[in-house]
Amino acid sequence: MQVRTMMVQGTTSDAGKSALVTGLCRYYQQQGERVAPFKPQNMALNSAVTPEGGEIGRAQAVQAKACRLAPHTDMNPVLLKPNSDKTAQVILQGKAVQNLGAQAFHAYKEQVMPVVLDSFKRLQAQHSFIVVEGAGSPAEINLRKNDVANMGFAEAVDCPVILVADIDRGGVFAHLIGTLALLSESEQQRVLGFVINRFRGDLAILQPGIDWLEQHTGKPVFGVLPYLHDLYLESEDSVAVQQKLMTKAVLNIVVPRLPRMSNHTDFDVLRLHDQVNIRFSQTPDAVAADLIILPGSKSVRDDLAWLREQGWDTFILRHLRYGGKLIGLCGGYQMLGNVIYDPDGVEGHAGSSQGLGVLDMQTTLAKTKQLRQVSAQLLMSDAVVQGYEIHAGISVGESLLRPVLRLSDGRFEGSLSADGQVLGTYLHGLFDQRKACIDLLAWAGAKATVAVDLDALSEQGIQLMADTVAEYMDMSLLEACRKAYVDSKKKAP
Repeated sequence: MQVRTMMVQGTTSDAGKSALVTGLCRYYQQQGERVAPFKPQNMALNSAVTPEGGEIGRAQAVQAKACRLAPHTDMNPVLLKPNSDKTAQVILQGKAVQNLGAQAFHAYKEQVMPVVLDSFKRLQAQHSFIVVEGAGSPAEINLRKNDVANMGFAEAVDCPVILVADIDRGGVFAHLIGTLALLSESEQQRVLGFVINRFRGDLAILQPGIDWLEQHTGKPVFGVLPYLHDLYLESEDSVAVQQKLMTKAVLNIVVPRLPRMSNHTDFDVLRLHDQVNIRFSQTPDAVAADLIILPGSKSVRDDLAWLREQGWDTFILRHLRYGGKLIGLCGGYQMLGNVIYDPDGVEGHAGSSQGLGVLDMQTTLAKTKQLRQVSAQLLMSDAVVQGYEIHAGISVGESLLRPVLRLSDGRFEGSLSADGQVLGTYLHGLFDQRKACIDLLAWAGAKATVAVDLDALSEQGIQLMADTVAEYMDMSLLEACRKAYVDSKKKAP
């Protein structure tokens, strides 16, 4: 059986690669294909846990959902999770293997390609169509040697490429022409054509530019996708910076914007809630908050030091004195305790840090990560929580005698302070289920009676992308170009 493969690369980061791959995955799934997503190498702090207990980029978990598949580590065999500006944790086929600096990883990439091809071949054995997503831009010429993320992979498996650019950024024709010009001749030949993303306005005004682009390059524009104002897809790595202020809010939430914040999709349901004001802030301010949430962190001790530098520790203690509520999620949970030990330098230099001391516990970071999908019940109500754990710490102490959750396997998890003001848990996805969200907001002081159905919204976003692909892209032309490319390779000597 011939397995069709097509790769989506972008002129820049955030050009729309992830969203386009998501739409293509659902489109082909609806055409009866056994389709799967694949991203050879991802760099993101927003990850997901697979059913087998592996870690992959969040975007590939969403793309798996678009294919109506469970996520698998083979869909994203290389994940880099930055723990500083110059180092990252390297995760291969779902498991963390080591921390490497940028120079060291650049040399290490030669060892990574066999791992990437191993995962890709397994997907090929099970599916009829693979939609591949690149990373960043293929025109990053300083990263070309031993590339596994973009054209290096495309050349290794000999697959055709679509190039997508974001017109909302401006300079879309320069992005496309410039990217193409920086590719080698063989790489240029495998680019089938272009997709212009996030267009708003009169297409007739854009058409002369499209005509020029097609004439100049000899390659077609397969589609101009509109700017989708109501699209919700879980973000791969960027935190939404728009501050939504509701005049009739029932709760005001502040989240310290940690330099190494991870898994910020924990807050998606709160950002989308029409009765909640949520602000991501680098510095504490004079505006009162009902609830402060400390997010997950890839480098807990460094981010804890940053909190203190910004004055958040003083702000948080004053907030609690005035009766405010505080939640710590994963790394944020560890910060709430008395001490964080890192004897092996798991997240940076070895040593220990004093915590905020609002929960009576201590945490020791360990080399082995806890990776699991979790179903649990909130002990403050009968609400079900569906979440996941991704952490390298083990916490012990008196506060754990007042747990927050009962897991489906009978274990208890999390901590609640004796005065009921501080809640901590290792679970990501704490707010994602509607009743759990309502009950937690009520604990924080809200009288909310509704919550966002995140599963329905996610499905809506996936289907919207698929419908957009079907309406605005010439899929017959794309398939004809793909087939012509494959046929030309067969005829080549």
